[in-house]
Amino acid sequence: MSLSDRLAQRMTQSASSPEQPGGTHRRLEQPAGQSRRAGRTVDPFAGVKRSVHEGLLEVLGPKLYDAHLDQSELELQVTQTLQAVLQRDETPLTVADRARVAQEVADEILGHGPLEPYLRDPDISEIMVNGHDQIYIERDGRIYPVSAAFTGEAHLRRTIDKIVARVGRRVDESSPMVDARLPDGSRVNAVVPPVALDGSLLTIRKFAADPFTVNDLIGFGTMTPEVAELLQACVRGRLNIVIGGGTGSGKTTTLNVLSSFVPPDERIVTIEDAAELQLRQEHVLRLESRPASLEGTAQVTIRDLVRNSLRMRPDRIIIGEIRDGAALDMLQAMNTGHDGSVTTLHSNSPRDSLARLETMVLMAEVNLPQRAIREQMASAIDLLVHQTRLKDGTRRITHITEVEGMEGDVITLLDVSLFDFRAGVDEAGRFRGTLHSTGLRPRFVDTLADRGIAISPRMFGAERLTR
Repeated sequence: MSLSDRLAQRMTQSASSPEQPGGTHRRLEQPAGQSRRAGRTVDPFAGVKRSVHEGLLEVLGPKLYDAHLDQSELELQVTQTLQAVLQRDETPLTVADRARVAQEVADEILGHGPLEPYLRDPDISEIMVNGHDQIYIERDGRIYPVSAAFTGEAHLRRTIDKIVARVGRRVDESSPMVDARLPDGSRVNAVVPPVALDGSLLTIRKFAADPFTVNDLIGFGTMTPEVAELLQACVRGRLNIVIGGGTGSGKTTTLNVLSSFVPPDERIVTIEDAAELQLRQEHVLRLESRPASLEGTAQVTIRDLVRNSLRMRPDRIIIGEIRDGAALDMLQAMNTGHDGSVTTLHSNSPRDSLARLETMVLMAEVNLPQRAIREQMASAIDLLVHQTRLKDGTRRITHITEVEGMEGDVITLLDVSLFDFRAGVDEAGRFRGTLHSTGLRPRFVDTLADRGIAISPRMFGAERLTR
């Protein structure tokens, strides 16, 4: 539990917010399509919170930003000072209102201001700030506007600076875009003026504090038990796997689940732009890229990390996402004895995943003929897993595809399992289809058998799809 969470619990032990049981103030979620400023209510406690905030800063001052101060000690001091400042304030407040003011001021001091309640809500998967007075959240795959807001552009910029400073990054006019992460691994992207024309933009993709397991994905309908068994066999059998899909399709979540199948006695090196993978094995070495400094030096790219990882005696190399010339180094690693590697990339289909990889290899500025690149891909990659975010908000694996080899200049693919879109949708608009076997036996079954991994033939039995 984070510091601000514990402080909020302590603040609300004696009172509950009138808007939601348990004292966690939940902002109004407006119907989709309503104007962002229509019906926005004025915070009746704005003046009290500003007075309490100033009083807290006056009493504690630099202690709030002392990196050497123990978190529990800082929490205790903030709690005691908040109560004292609130008692000194002459504004008449109920017990519930006093608890609310204390929590929101604590969120501002120790957390992320108006975003903190949404960061604490486990049902919210994404927070989108389109300006200081426009915030949207994603819940159950649907996007809703909420009434919370920052006091102004400066307030939003302070929150962004606080987030990126924690991971040693910066965002300003000379570097107006940044990728960062929260302490729990949630992914953060920020864009500030002059690139963002109407004010700073902030997007936070939350990750569950307790990572999803394969049973969770089966329960969500992302995959079937048979597909989970197949993917587990492929990971344990050290096949090289590429997970493709669009933005927000759940690629990283699936990568986390596949990584959980790696035996605990293997040495794993993870490489990411912003560290977000949540591996449970003990023998894991985590590497994170670093942007250039103000002078344009000291940059460490994904490609640098991939090359360096080959000297770290890895059994597995797991790359959070391939998006540039690092694709060439990844293919070379897969072709030089580092079997069992896994990565993700953005694509629209399994075939498109190969086209994207080919383009990214060319970005390495190495003069290789097209056929040589494709031979490298056909030799290195064993399995393509494609994931899609459907219109009903669910995230489903739609293709399990084997890379068979080359026929002329074309890489041949074999669809092992496909999502049945022809099953249609139900009354609520949810897709009825599931992932079905095509009845075709992939060649990697023999490879897995040679490595002591047996797969039941029933897994590839033809299933009748809805017509």
